[in-house]
Amino acid sequence: MHLHKLALADTHSFSSFFLDYISQKDSLKSFYNRFPFIENFKNQMEEKKSFPAQHREVLHRTIKRQYEGISTSPAIDQHLQSLKNPKTFTVTTGHQLNIFTGPLYFIYKIVTVINTCKQLKQHYPEYNFVPVYWMASEDHDYDEIKYFRLYGKKYVWETTQTGAVGRFNPQALAMLAEELPGDVSVFKKAYAQNHTLAEAVRQYVNELFGHEGLVVIDADDKELKSLFKNVITDDLLHHTSKKLVEEKNRQLESLHYAPQVFARDINFFYLDNGIRQRIERNEDGFTVADTDLKFNVNEIQNLIEAAPEKFSPNVILRPLYQETILPNLAYVGGPAEVVYWLQLKGIFDYFKTPFPVLMPRNFAAQLDAPTQKKFEKTGLELKDLFEEKNYLFNHWITKNSNGHLSLDREIKEAKNIFSIVKERAAKVDRSLLQHVEAQILRLTKSLEGIEQKMVRAEKRKQSDKLRQLETIKDFLFPNGSPQERVDNFLNFYQQDSLFIKHLIQSFDPFDFRFVVFMP
Repeated sequence: MHLHKLALADTHSFSSFFLDYISQKDSLKSFYNRFPFIENFKNQMEEKKSFPAQHREVLHRTIKRQYEGISTSPAIDQHLQSLKNPKTFTVTTGHQLNIFTGPLYFIYKIVTVINTCKQLKQHYPEYNFVPVYWMASEDHDYDEIKYFRLYGKKYVWETTQTGAVGRFNPQALAMLAEELPGDVSVFKKAYAQNHTLAEAVRQYVNELFGHEGLVVIDADDKELKSLFKNVITDDLLHHTSKKLVEEKNRQLESLHYAPQVFARDINFFYLDNGIRQRIERNEDGFTVADTDLKFNVNEIQNLIEAAPEKFSPNVILRPLYQETILPNLAYVGGPAEVVYWLQLKGIFDYFKTPFPVLMPRNFAAQLDAPTQKKFEKTGLELKDLFEEKNYLFNHWITKNSNGHLSLDREIKEAKNIFSIVKERAAKVDRSLLQHVEAQILRLTKSLEGIEQKMVRAEKRKQSDKLRQLETIKDFLFPNGSPQERVDNFLNFYQQDSLFIKHLIQSFDPFDFRFVVFMP
């Protein structure tokens, strides 16, 4: 497998906000703590040494309980035991519980976390680094996780279950697995053998990555939530987080960046079986949206104390919850995630919690052998494939036509002639200038129209070649979206059982470029 790397900007796939972070633009430096250079992790560890020993004990005990009944590798056993050690830190990524792993980039995120820990261990051998996958088990957006695409076909999980998706029963997914081509036994077993989607995801992620020591955590847990009670209380009673995020948003907007997320007065949902609904405040106390549940101030405070697991943080406070219960150094995320974390530093400062290093995940595309052969015949550069399709076709036609399709020179010459005519006309009567300008515009449009017709005619002549080029483009951008956001990893894993191993061997988490894999 051969690697070809492109600057992220050359892929035209990322916002200027994200690219400015990657390029360490000075105006954004106050919105984060440390940039993801490996040498910066030394100070990050010094700062995170404040992580309480009690939290380590709760974390270790909880994860050990969550892994009961699962066969774990020696690497995981070692990592779980080391979580009690003050010299052990985590690197974390989070993701929704998409069925059958969902889009390919889910795998890329986990590989980035694993490789980050490996490089940190090489650089700081006296410390331990545990890669963590944080399951978004409390998320209630079923519509976002219910489908995936394999070999161009969309498969959908239909269920009437509601509430946090991690609590859904996954048995029907074992039947859906029967419809899939190839070997999908790892998923079939996980969905058939477990009572909740979170348990099933832990099982198949463990089977795919357990040998690398990846630890899976489900934060939908009473004991873990008990460590977050002070934040729950503050948010419900004082709404501090909203004020802090709004201040950061104003600062970002003054720099002409558009915020990605917005805080509410209360940034917690009420979580129970079948329910994950917003908590709202009114004159009488608190209500739960779309339910008959209501609480006065004393009742809500008692509930926080007795049943903190019933409070589920939204996108604003989930990051702080993560950093409260994990001895975490860095968060690995996609471009949208990295950007919205920049809005949250004020919250971390207020609650005196170290802000993690924000690591962009690895970005990649895969070319199979037939597609690579077609690409080699085009004579194009890899970065050309990331251009908009019509521009790409025109670029290829212009480059490969036997005729001269561009009339730029002729248009320029015509404008030069008319500039001379304008000078002469102005000497005769300045009222003629408007007429001359109109003629210049008319001639320019006529020449441009002729050029477009020449290009279209050449496209018809080269239709077979353009169809091949379109096939390459569609392989990299199925349905017009980047491959990593559409295709499932089984597209490649079923053809190469070492697919994940090759990614681990190839990705460099500290190299912020786009990788194209070729056979």
